[in-house]
Amino acid sequence: MFAILARLFLFRASAEDRRGRPQGGIANRLLERAEARAGHDPQQAHELRQAAAAYLRVVR
Repeated sequence: MFAILARLFLFRASAEDRRGRPQGGIANRLLERAEARAGHDPQQAHELRQAAAAYLRVVR
């Protein structure tokens, strides 16, 4: 779980487009990555979904 949270903060730093504007939300990016990993590594996809849910609980 620590690795997922570390990636969460790295995503936040790299989540800008060419003009410096933020791209999508962190939870959205985590869920997109979970969908991409679902067929290859279901455990990691589950952890990414949990990280997205945890982030949303903290933000709200």
